[in-house]
Order: sequence, then C-alpha cells, then structure tokens
Amino acid sequence: MRFLEERTGRHCLLLPSNRLGLYLALRHWCSPGQRLLMSPVSADEILFLVLAAGLCPVIAPLSPRDGNIDVARADLSSVDAVLTTNLYGLPDQVTAFTGKVLVEDVAHAMETSVGGRPLGTFGLAGVFSLGKHAAAGSGGVLAVTERADLKSLEQARDALLRPGSLRAELFAVATSMARQAALRLDLVRPALWLMRALGLQEEREGYRIALMARELAEALPRAPSLPSFDPWVRADLHDYRAARGRVSRWYQTRRVAKVPRERERRLAGVALLASLPIAAPAVRDHLDQPLFRVPLLVRDRDAAIAELERRGVATGYLYDPPYDDYAPGLTKPSPDPTPARWWARHVLPVDPLYARRALPLLRELEAAPAFSLP
Repeated sequence: MRFLEERTGRHCLLLPSNRLGLYLALRHWCSPGQRLLMSPVSADEILFLVLAAGLCPVIAPLSPRDGNIDVARADLSSVDAVLTTNLYGLPDQVTAFTGKVLVEDVAHAMETSVGGRPLGTFGLAGVFSLGKHAAAGSGGVLAVTERADLKSLEQARDALLRPGSLRAELFAVATSMARQAALRLDLVRPALWLMRALGLQEEREGYRIALMARELAEALPRAPSLPSFDPWVRADLHDYRAARGRVSRWYQTRRVAKVPRERERRLAGVALLASLPIAAPAVRDHLDQPLFRVPLLVRDRDAAIAELERRGVATGYLYDPPYDDYAPGLTKPSPDPTPARWWARHVLPVDPLYARRALPLLRELEAAPAFSLP
C-alpha cells in the first residue's frame, strides 16, 4: 500500500478487492436514486455494484479510439456523478468531469498518468486493484484526500467484511503463484486445461456471467444493499468481501514491489504492439504509459483468441456484449450503442509483458472493419 500512498499522495485504505472499494466510494459520495454516467464496456460486477448502491446507471457513448467514455457525445448535464473505467490502462478524459462527483476506477491503470499526474488523484476517490498490474490475485486500495473520509470508509468497510480463513488465503496465494509460474514458463495451455477441469473458472454465457434476471428483479428493491447483490458482484472472486490476513498482505506487498521493476519491460511491449496496424488508435497516443493490456482491433477476435491459446498465450478481460445489450431495462441506455458493440466485438487485449510471444500470430491478423462515427 505504501507504493500507492507515495504515488498518489493520498490516504489509502486496504481492501480485499477493488470491487468492494468501488461500492464504498459510490455509497459514500452518492445518494440512492442519483444518475451515474459510466462506460458501456466494463466488467460485469461493476454494473451490479452501481445497482447495489441504489444508483441509476446512465450508459455513456463509447469512443472507438480507446474504449472509454466519449465525452464529446455524452450529456454531462443529465447526470450527478461519473465512474471512469480507464480501460486497459488508457486514460479517460478525467479533466472533463469537473463539477461532478467523480469516482475513478483505476483497476487497469495503476501506473497511468495524465499530464504527469497519476490517475486516481483526479476524483474524490481512486480505486485500485492489486490483482491486475501487481498480479496479487486479490486486494484493492481506496485512495482519498481527506482523513475524515478515510475514517468513515474504514468503518463502512469493516461493517461489510466477512471473516476470512487461513486455508482460503493459502489457496488463493498458491493459485496466483502457479498462474505466474505458468506464464513465465510458457505453460499456459496446461494451466488453463487444469483450471477448467477443476472448475476454477466461472461459468459464463459467452463473455458475461448469467444475468439471472428473475433473481435480480427480486434483489433490486433491496438496494442500497451490497449483500443482496453478492451472487452477481462476486463473479470470479467469491471472497471479495472476506477479510485478509498476514499471508495475503505479505504476498500483496511482494507483488506490488515488482510493479516499478517491470515498468520498462511493459513499456517495451506497449511500443512493440503499438507498431501493429491493428492497435487501437489511442495506444499510439500513450506510448509513455505502461498499459495493463494493449487493445488490438481485429476482424475475427474469437478465432484469434483460440489460436493464441493454442500457442500458449492467454487472453481475457473481454466485456462483450456492452451493457445496453447485456442488461436491457436495467440502465438508461446509451444514445448511440453502435461504437460499443463494434469495440466489444473486435477488441483483443494483449498483455504487453508477453508481447513477443504473441507477435508471430498478431502479425497475421486482419484488422477490424473500419468504424467511423456518422
């Protein structure tokens, strides 16, 4: 946590997960019924966190350059608050949200800066993930300016925590270590096979978890209430509210310490992938940022994923379909869902740390059909 305290200059609260931090921030600074502008392309649980907080999700138009909120086409006058995504580490236009309650989801953007200022310092709260850049398996950090807010958020966190267990911690740390070893030793294919055989991957309908519409309709009247939304928010991280002990904290500290040491390798991977004609346009604008993933835009994304996996390169962090199509009726829809549908269908996020391993196939891929706004 010291790394993020020094990077942001803010008070930081350690959490079992990024998603718990987002819920705490939304409940702390927003009131039930308020309208929250958010990207149509983000993780499943983010939408359910907004609903659990009792807020009205307003889906923003998406920029096909970077997969983030298209500020030029968004109606900021109609919303009370904004939740950024900073997809794959590419920054949202954070300076455009002045005057709104701004919560920054910086799960993908631990090392991204705008104008030399770290993301996570523009809004009232910045919520980091220790499971992304740091690859610590779990853990989150909520960064705030005021100590009084920190104290209130700490109390709210403690009220939502569930007891953890040493056995669960050891299993989580061992699983994360095994995953990192598989990546380093080019054993991704057998590791993926084993995870699926052991049932360690959440069942999904395509790239989204099952919506469970009937059960969700029963949970909605109970908002704001995070426990009521556990069946949706816990996807792929069932212990997202479980208290962590010394084993997890030791492992998180160890993994976070590696982040600055991997910076140059990550930047080199970004530059290599940005040189491909299939790289998303905004990647070339941010060659100085050690992105979490580099989004490529390809014609047959699913076939590319299957071939990459066959060659031992794992992908992930796909959010398809966008919220308008995933959960119709639960949001105020985007004024134009077409760019989000195009992006979600064609984006292929590649880990820059393993860019060279993926490059032979990536050079063969055909670019996505061109998209242009009307």
